[in-house]
Amino acid sequence: MHEVSLMEQTLAIAIEQAQRHQASQIEHLTLKVGKQSGVVPEALAFAFEVVSRGTMAAGATLEIIEIPVTCRCDLCQINFQPADWIYACPQCQGISQTVIDGKQLELASLALTSSN
Repeated sequence: MHEVSLMEQTLAIAIEQAQRHQASQIEHLTLKVGKQSGVVPEALAFAFEVVSRGTMAAGATLEIIEIPVTCRCDLCQINFQPADWIYACPQCQGISQTVIDGKQLELASLALTSSN
């Protein structure tokens, strides 16, 4: 389960940012997870519960926003969200090789409690 190591890395970034802003607690994290990222959101949420124990993120809420795959048709140049894993353009039926969104795993926001 690579979600545990991904969450460890994400939590390390979150804690670094919280410390940089002199926060005492992380209250909420928002992650953007692309459908084509290879990450299972449920496994990521479980990993967060495990790796956040004993850290400044213990008890924080985790929001996962799933980002759909968006392709760009190489033939007719429109953007579209494919219906399945065959990235056929709905306008011209050409098969797209260009994914412009939906691959990311991004720490989008943090809500912090100040230590001051």
